[in-house]
Amino acid sequence: MDEAQLYSRLTEVFHDVFDDDTIQVTPQLSAKDVDGWDSLTHIRLLLTIERAFKIKFSTSEIGKLETVGDLVKLVQSKIS
Repeated sequence: MDEAQLYSRLTEVFHDVFDDDTIQVTPQLSAKDVDGWDSLTHIRLLLTIERAFKIKFSTSEIGKLETVGDLVKLVQSKIS
């Protein structure tokens, strides 16, 4: 899966989890940029991503994430 396909799939996940089709998923996007992105939604988002890509994140990996770009790099490392 190339980066464009990954962002496309993540966009679908973000739209579903946040119930907001206006979210633009970019490498710079972070929790402070999205209304309703709190700790509970963060957990739901990561669980949904794990299911969508059939991967698992460790607690330390999750703790290092600051932007969607970081998330994309992590997902790529898991699926390659």
